Amino acid sequence: MDPADRAGDELGATVAALTADDIEPARRRQLLTRLVGQARARGLADLFKPKAALHWMTDTVADVAPHIPIRDLATLRRHFPGLDDEALAERLVRNAARATAGVGAAGGGVAAVEWTVAPTLLSAPVLLAVETVSVVAIELKLIGELHEVYRVPLPTAGTQRSIALVQSWASQRGINPMMPGVGVSAVLGTAARKELRDTLLKRFGRNLTTLGPFLTGAAVASYLNRRATKTLADQLRRDLRKQHGALPGGRPALP
Repeated sequence: MDPADRAGDELGATVAALTADDIEPARRRQLLTRLVGQARARGLADLFKPKAALHWMTDTVADVAPHIPIRDLATLRRHFPGLDDEALAERLVRNAARATAGVGAAGGGVAAVEWTVAPTLLSAPVLLAVETVSVVAIELKLIGELHEVYRVPLPTAGTQRSIALVQSWASQRGINPMMPGVGVSAVLGTAARKELRDTLLKRFGRNLTTLGPFLTGAAVASYLNRRATKTLADQLRRDLRKQHGALPGGRPALP
């Protein structure tokens, strides 16, 4: 395997591990620390260059999307027995919000270690870029699984499925399976990449406000991540309810 491909697979595996429902804080911090090292190995230098970080994030989100494990409805039913659709969706949102909040808190721990060793903000964009990619990965998983719960099908092909997830996250909307091109010949072209980059910039810029020595920014980052994930989920669920009701054989849309 080409070294670049192997590095990409390793990074994807680390990000996938971060999307698990229940991770101990120490394990999450370990994974984030590993991800920081992998980010540097893939060309994101320890320099205060937010534009470079943004470019890296855009490419990395597209690269890791195929690695994100998305459970189908049958698997979700086995993991969360006895829940109806809305209760299952609530559980998934709660778990994802808890996970993204955990990333913010864990990032503070990683920063504490980094700044203890070298008290400088030079590594801050690397850490924030890694945090942002991790949060996006968790939300991509949530998007895919909410589509399953509301029975709004995503493309089945790997690349097309990943593109659909990224487009859904960037637009903060559900994927419309009846929209021409989506899931058939859609590609992450210039317009889609710009939308992804712009949405990432909003997240990255928000996270820059949480910088502080040691753990001072961790609580704020945790809160902001949780709030952003829940906001995304609320918008997506409203959209998916309407789409499910509009599909052939779907139930009427809920208010």
